[in-house]
Amino acid sequence: MQNVIIYSDGSARGNPNGPGGYGTVIQYTDTAGTLHEKELSGGFNPTTNNRMELLGAIAGLEALRFPCHVDLYSDSSYLVNAFNNHWINGWMKNGWKTSSGQRVKNQDLWRRLLTAMGPHEVVFHWVKGHNGHEGNERCDRLATSAADAQTQKNPNLEIL
Repeated sequence: MQNVIIYSDGSARGNPNGPGGYGTVIQYTDTAGTLHEKELSGGFNPTTNNRMELLGAIAGLEALRFPCHVDLYSDSSYLVNAFNNHWINGWMKNGWKTSSGQRVKNQDLWRRLLTAMGPHEVVFHWVKGHNGHEGNERCDRLATSAADAQTQKNPNLEIL
């Protein structure tokens, strides 16, 4: 299995329900020792920060063309804790309800993320956001640029 690193981040202006974006950087080193990188980003309006955090991870995993071992880095506790603290297992066992009986938000993206993870071995790593971590900072720039591009398309967002 190829070892791949994915950094992902999400951003939303006026969270919730304002313009937002995700940024993803995929890195792997081939057998000759050459580093390969790919940047992905996109924006949506309206959206939420959590949706963009999830979509950043999804975009990276969906871009992989064959099964890989993936170290996925995110500053989203929502994303990382869902897997590292096994929240997602409880949600699925409880019919996509939280321990308090509430419907899990963003089920469509959680399900899409699980599908995208299917062929891969994924390990989630939390990094502190806006703390100088190069991969995270790079994704933040991609995500905020994508969110800002959505803002420019609708100058009347202040009223939302």
